[in-house]
Amino acid sequence: MVKAVCVLSAGTVSTVTGTITFTQEKVGDKTVVSGEVKGLTPGKHGFHIHEFGDYTNGCVSAGAHFNPAGRTHGGPTDEERHAGDLGNIVANAEGVAAINLADAHIPLIGENSIIGRSVVSHEKEDDLGKGGNEESSKTGNAGPRQACGVIGVTK
Repeated sequence: MVKAVCVLSAGTVSTVTGTITFTQEKVGDKTVVSGEVKGLTPGKHGFHIHEFGDYTNGCVSAGAHFNPAGRTHGGPTDEERHAGDLGNIVANAEGVAAINLADAHIPLIGENSIIGRSVVSHEKEDDLGKGGNEESSKTGNAGPRQACGVIGVTK
């Protein structure tokens, strides 16, 4: 079994923070993602794995959504999607979003491992690629990056 953790730090214009854990039992198994994000406005927020674990220029340096297959943006249950498209997290009235999902496209083991990449929480709702414009097919119109963190190996 492989475990990883990501501590989200606030971007330059937000107070959003969180801790996300990732677990994969063996090659071919889905990766289980759990944790919480705090400091959000109530409602839906885009939640993605981005290609780089680089914050030399803040969350912008994380690059685009992790997309090793070269696909267009979509929702987590869509056939056509970036590997890093995890859809939306939903913040309650206190601004806390609990995360509990499993996804086959974000392995911790193997060639397309997400270890060393980053998690980004966005300001707006991800339209899951159904917005009918160019930005929707790239980012889901999820807006500015509110918090980000590098995914690292843990015990």
